[in-house]
Amino acid sequence: MSRTLDALLLSLQNALGESLVRAQIRLDELTIELRADRMAEVMKVLHDHPDLGFSQLTDLCGMDYQAYQDGTWDGPRFAVVIHLLSIAHNQRLRVRVFCENDEMPMVPSITDIWPSANWFEREAFDLFGIVFDGHPDLRRILTDYGFIGHPFRKDFPLSGNVEMRYDPTQGRVIYQPVSIEPREITPRIVREAHYGEGC
Repeated sequence: MSRTLDALLLSLQNALGESLVRAQIRLDELTIELRADRMAEVMKVLHDHPDLGFSQLTDLCGMDYQAYQDGTWDGPRFAVVIHLLSIAHNQRLRVRVFCENDEMPMVPSITDIWPSANWFEREAFDLFGIVFDGHPDLRRILTDYGFIGHPFRKDFPLSGNVEMRYDPTQGRVIYQPVSIEPREITPRIVREAHYGEGC
């Protein structure tokens, strides 16, 4: 039998206590925010507690809040967002954990609780540079091994940092500085004189 979000929130408040920083119900979804230093133990509670039973991790991603709210955001820059599913209670939950250090964003790995987090954590590391402490094999998963930087960060240059090409004299792929001049492209809209009239 499905429980209401209010009942789920009450169960979460009872089970997590002060580890729960904030909770918000919006658009029929419950989002909770946890402290990074308590993340590992709280995630175990979310998985094991009989009133919660979030046995399935459906998604994990990184977030960069650098330009959030038109640049007025004054909180931590990086966060990890986790989507959980309780099959037993037919409930979904979104969990957000902010990284405490913007220069070296890090949170504990949860691969020992949900093994499916493995590649999700590698993706967040690759694209955002978020380190998952305790991950069994934290390395890039989408970009090349010689890639420099993290392409989903808001301050990553659009043209990248390096480019690769095949060098026939060396007989291999080589990396070199980007040869493209950075430019800003503003789309131009061209319409006929009476476009949309008479419809």
